[in-house]
Amino acid sequence: MASKFTELAIDCADPEGLARFWCAVLDYEVKDQDDGIVIIGSPAVPEGKDRPGPVPPTLTFAKVPDTKTIKNRLHLDVNPTDREQDEEVSRLLGLGARHADVGQGDVSWVVLADPEDNEFCVLASRHP
Repeated sequence: MASKFTELAIDCADPEGLARFWCAVLDYEVKDQDDGIVIIGSPAVPEGKDRPGPVPPTLTFAKVPDTKTIKNRLHLDVNPTDREQDEEVSRLLGLGARHADVGQGDVSWVVLADPEDNEFCVLASRHP
């Protein structure tokens, strides 16, 4: 048996604010919140250890004192599921994302950054 990807931990300055942004992006909800840590996940996932089928990963935002200084070595790719790529990019920009240039050149995806400058890509043709 192999391990499953179930959680991504993200250091940040404002866990609550970044959690709100990513909840709106992914249609997630806050699952748990404690001193400086906010965990978000899919509302469709039942609680408990015995979950059948694939489990969408949770995102954990942890408050840290240092700021981001370089390009991410790991980033999220998101796929619009009910609209075209350009419409999704407009929606995400309205939520507080901004365009980012990581040297991507002429590609089919759009690179954005979240409110704390973490880069992520909006894909054009892959659908989950």
